Amino acid sequence: MAGRPKPFSSGWMIGPPPEPEPPRLFPGRVRSTVAAIGRRLPGERVLAIWVVLALVLGSVVFGNPPGRAEPDRLAMLEVGGTPTPMIDWNAQESTASSASISTDELDMTDEAEVEETVQPTPPELHLEIAPPTEEVSLTPDGLLPEYRILTYYGFPNNEKMGILGEHDTERLLDLLREQAAEFEAADPSRPVLVGMEVIASVAQREPQADGSYLLDTPSELLNRYSDFAEANDILLFLDVQIGRRTVQAEVEGLRPWLEKPHVHLALDPEFAMREGEIPGEHIGQVDASDITWTQEYLADLAAEVGIPPKVLIVHQFHYTMIENKDAVSPVAGVQLVIDADGWGTPAEKRATYDVVIAQQPIEFHGLKLFYRQDVPLMTAEEILDLEPAPDLIIYQ
Repeated sequence: MAGRPKPFSSGWMIGPPPEPEPPRLFPGRVRSTVAAIGRRLPGERVLAIWVVLALVLGSVVFGNPPGRAEPDRLAMLEVGGTPTPMIDWNAQESTASSASISTDELDMTDEAEVEETVQPTPPELHLEIAPPTEEVSLTPDGLLPEYRILTYYGFPNNEKMGILGEHDTERLLDLLREQAAEFEAADPSRPVLVGMEVIASVAQREPQADGSYLLDTPSELLNRYSDFAEANDILLFLDVQIGRRTVQAEVEGLRPWLEKPHVHLALDPEFAMREGEIPGEHIGQVDASDITWTQEYLADLAAEVGIPPKVLIVHQFHYTMIENKDAVSPVAGVQLVIDADGWGTPAEKRATYDVVIAQQPIEFHGLKLFYRQDVPLMTAEEILDLEPAPDLIIYQ
C-alpha cells in the first residue's frame, strides 16, 4: 500500500505494526457506485421531515376514528359515582382579608341554576356487599346505637348553603321535629335525636390573609347556636372544611365549644387541600391518621372534662376522600360516623352508600339528603331499608 514501508525492509521491521484494514464486503466499484447514489439523496433535515409525515399519515390511517379517545377503563370504574355538590364563589364582590369577618359574601350555587351537564351513568361495580353486622359500640355510654340522629346542615342566613340558612332557629326546630317524626314512624324501636350542623370554617377560592383558603365563622354566631341548642336540649355539630390548614389546627381551635356536652364535630375532606389545590376545583382528602388523631383527641377531651362521649362525622362521597381508609377503626370513648355524602337520584345515592358504607363498614353509618337536588327525595322508609340502616341522617 502507498505510504507504507516494503515488507521486511528496515523501516518495516522497526516501525509499529500497521493498522489492520477493515474487511470489505463489496468490491471497490460497488462501493463507489453506492457512494455516488448517496450523494444524490436529500439531506438529513429533509429525510427527517419525510419520516415525520409518514408517521402522521400512518396514525391517521390506522388509528382510532377522528375525535374518539380511548379512555382509561380502570379510571372510569373508580371515578363513577354520585354527582358532587357544586360551589360557586364567583359571585363574591370582595375578597376577605381577615378570617374573622362575616361569611355573607360566600355564595353557594343552587345546583338547579348550574348549567346542565350530562351526568355519566354510574358503572356497575359488581362489588361484594359485606353482610350487615350487629352494632356493638366500644363506647356503651354514647348516643349510638340507642338513638338515631337527625340533623339540618348549612350556614346561617345563607339559603344557598343548605336548609339551615333558609329559616330562623325556631322554625328550623319545628321542621326538624316534623322530619324526625317520619323516621320514628318508620322505625318505632329507635328514638330520634335532632340537631343542627353549622359550618364553622367555610372554604374559599382565594387564599385569605393566612393562606388557608378558609373563612372562620364568627365566634358570636357559634355561641348563639350553641346556646340555642343547649336551651332546647338538641345537638350541635360543628363542621370544619379544613382548606390548607391541618385537621389538628381546626379541631383544637374549636375546643371551647367542644368542651360543652351537647357539641360534636364533623370533618369535611372535600375541602381539605394540598399545596396547589383550590377548593371547588379539586376534591380534597384526609388520611386515616387524621381521623384517628381526631378520634383520640375527642376521647381524651371528654375524659378530661368529664362529659359524655363525642360523635365524630366524616363526610365522604368519593373513594379518594379518605386515604388509607382500611386503617380507620373504632376508638373507645368516641363514636365515628362515616357519612355517605353527595346528591343524586335514589339509585345513585344507593350506589354511593354501597361503596362508601356497605363495602367497608367501620363503626356507625350516615347518609346526607339534599332537599333541592335529590330528585326524587328518598322517603324515610327507603332510607331505613338501606343495608346497613343509617344511624345518622343529615338534610341539607
